[in-house]
Amino acid sequence: RQRDPDNLQALNFIALCHSARGNHHDATRLLQRALALAPDDVGTHKNLAVSLIQQQQYDAAEPLLRAALALDPGFFVARLYLGWVQEQQRRPHLALTTYFLAVNAAQKQGNWLSDDSTPPGLRPRVLHAMKFLAHGRHDVLHRLLAPLHAQHGAQALRRVDKAVEGYLGRMRLQTADPLQRPSFLYFPDLPATPYLDRSLFPWYEALEDQTDPLREELLSVLDERALLQPFLGDAANAGGQSYLAGEAGATARWDGFFFHRHGRRYDDNCARCPRTAAALQATTLVQIPGHAPEALYSVLGPGSHIRPHTGVTNTRIVTHLPLLVPEHCALRVAGQTHAWQTGRCISFDDTWEHEAWNRGTQTRVVLLFDVWNPHLTDVERDAVSQLVTAIAELNGAQVLAE
Repeated sequence: RQRDPDNLQALNFIALCHSARGNHHDATRLLQRALALAPDDVGTHKNLAVSLIQQQQYDAAEPLLRAALALDPGFFVARLYLGWVQEQQRRPHLALTTYFLAVNAAQKQGNWLSDDSTPPGLRPRVLHAMKFLAHGRHDVLHRLLAPLHAQHGAQALRRVDKAVEGYLGRMRLQTADPLQRPSFLYFPDLPATPYLDRSLFPWYEALEDQTDPLREELLSVLDERALLQPFLGDAANAGGQSYLAGEAGATARWDGFFFHRHGRRYDDNCARCPRTAAALQATTLVQIPGHAPEALYSVLGPGSHIRPHTGVTNTRIVTHLPLLVPEHCALRVAGQTHAWQTGRCISFDDTWEHEAWNRGTQTRVVLLFDVWNPHLTDVERDAVSQLVTAIAELNGAQVLAE
């Protein structure tokens, strides 16, 4: 009856019929023929891998799924099966990451959010992946903290444990005010203060004393505007996703000259402005390899408005050292407006809703950088660093990215 034995769709269809009847050997044979005919067909890679999985041939299935994902990185069904393979191979940490990426990609496209958005044949595997994620992430993060618990005791890690339980959704943590909305990690039981008192930062005075030489280095940078990068990158062109706006017909500009970004040191920029680079190192910069600190000359053009938004975690505090402050510029945090003063630092918790504007006719520049929340202990800083790194590895993403 099979008129065209080399028809790709027919081979896949007949193979799936064989699989449905439990005849996996014949299904595999047909799918191998199909793959030989079309070695770049992602569906055939996946179907053959599933046929092998049903025969518990996990090592043979894995390269097929990886090939499918190399051809189509967004093929979340193939990634789901890859997670299953890794789980059967007793590689739970890899499976955890793979399951997360599969579920995350599917749900971003409106899939696997309910029974209606999940094909019936996949529901058991999707539910299994979600349960695996729920248990696995908890175990990974708590195992990570075990050495710190052993060394310092439960009391020293009490707030850290609560932060983890809140992140995992196992404990309901509420901020003190609806204007405080951390988008990633809320660290509980810290003072809920939008602006932080100067007395908490003993390095302020030494930094402020260097305002003039730091401003000289800044001015040399502003003479070459090509050295600046848009702070929001491509997001400024993403329409509603951008929180940067122009006022009174002005073109909004928010640029940065970066000394550090997402934990990467910009060596050329540090060499160009050595006094500034050294001054930053004398502060309590957040240091998490691959993620923090963020440190830059933040350059806000005339008529630009950074709309209200919130940051990712209250474990870090944003500090500004104002270097160029024209008239009609201000920062507002939690409804409290602050007028920058040249050479006088200000620090705030950016998980509170905040905005900034330059309604003047000249450029405003502050030295902007992230420091540790001074209310964290050294043990808690260490724990947060390890947690952020581990969560990013699980998520396959940089979680402290702006």
